[in-house]
Amino acid sequence: MFSAVESRRLYRQVADQMRDLIVRGELAPGSRLPAERDLAQKFGVSRPTIREALIVLEVEGFIDIRMGSGIYITARKVPASDEPPEDFEGPFELLRARAVVECAIAEEAARLARPEHIAILDDNLARMAASIEDRRMALSIDREFHVLVASIIANQTLNRFVGSIHDMRMTPYFEKLASYFENTETWRAAMEEHRVIRDAIAAGDPAAARAAMRAHLDQSQLRLSASFGEETTDSTMHAAWRRAGGK
Repeated sequence: MFSAVESRRLYRQVADQMRDLIVRGELAPGSRLPAERDLAQKFGVSRPTIREALIVLEVEGFIDIRMGSGIYITARKVPASDEPPEDFEGPFELLRARAVVECAIAEEAARLARPEHIAILDDNLARMAASIEDRRMALSIDREFHVLVASIIANQTLNRFVGSIHDMRMTPYFEKLASYFENTETWRAAMEEHRVIRDAIAAGDPAAARAAMRAHLDQSQLRLSASFGEETTDSTMHAAWRRAGGK
């Protein structure tokens, strides 16, 4: 039923294949998809790629992700115009780009930071601590923290880049993925990771600042990669999938 995909924005190719199967009726409404790890094996791609494809299909209305239960085909159909644009970056693609750029920014910020910069970061952390139960506010203050780190370098291009890449999170696809895994505890963890970055910058330690930013972005990816809770060893489900043409 499935075939391996080529290297061209893989999650879009996976979503296209699955969408076609649903539209053709080969995946019937109410049927359950295999777990993400099994889909990754079938398509020959990573689990983050599968996750990005599933989020696209859920936003489009083709599947229903039920935490702790599984991923199910729905009866809904949406116009092709509701699909994401061809140049749309997936959530994990954004995080990888951030890791390349923001780690270098943190490293340079540690070389240039003055006491007034640290005071501004401290104010941001205090406001974050007071806002972790308000996702919208926490998201705004999180964006501000990363822009503030970039602003230490006094390069407006970097400021705009960091701000714009954070703004890319404000899409239905990133929002849907975040809705499963962002909560008070994850925002508290992010805040503490910000504090480690702040401390390394305040200490004037470029290597530690770079490592702290990398650890933070790695943890962000891990938080968004947590299991949907659909892992199963139900042999009946796998047999049914084989009869439908899966491997």
